[in-house]
Amino acid sequence: MARIVRHNDESVREGYIRNGGKEVKLFTSALKAFQCNNRIVMAQRKHLDDFLRGRIIGRLECGRTQLEVSEELGIAQSVIFRLWQRFQDDGNVSRCYSTCRPRVTTPNEDRYLAVTAKRNRRSTASDLSRQLSSATGTTVSRQTVYRRLGHIGLYARRPVRCVPLTATHCRLRLAWSREHALWTPQQWSCVMFSDESRFSL
Repeated sequence: MARIVRHNDESVREGYIRNGGKEVKLFTSALKAFQCNNRIVMAQRKHLDDFLRGRIIGRLECGRTQLEVSEELGIAQSVIFRLWQRFQDDGNVSRCYSTCRPRVTTPNEDRYLAVTAKRNRRSTASDLSRQLSSATGTTVSRQTVYRRLGHIGLYARRPVRCVPLTATHCRLRLAWSREHALWTPQQWSCVMFSDESRFSL
């Protein structure tokens, strides 16, 4: 048996339209246009406001059937069924709004990224993403790794090309500079600065 699609009190069945007891065959282009318009109307979703939800629940509590409420208000019966089931479960019919997308990583995976990044300071975000994927099976992008590390104060930095100075180094350099603060240009002329010259042996 062919499926009948109802639209504006008319029935369409395999290229035929029935109206007032007469069955007239539609042209192919007209049939396609009719079906396309019908799909567009069905695809448009409208969220029910709280007032309309209250009207639906009120009618159902008065003993009306779901089919009657559906035909009266022009709402799909499946929507009314889900709304009634939710009202019976928790007594709430308000629409639930999602605050944000669910997080891809768990707190344990965030800690794993932090520990791995602290152990190897030269690891890139791509390296950390691959290590997390191999360890836990969770695939994340580089941007996600950047955000997770940024929450704990770890940011990408280029390594500094210099000798790291300790407290002893700073103290000795300060003492040397104080000793030579009053040197004359003649005394400095006898000093050869090897770090500023290039020698070929």
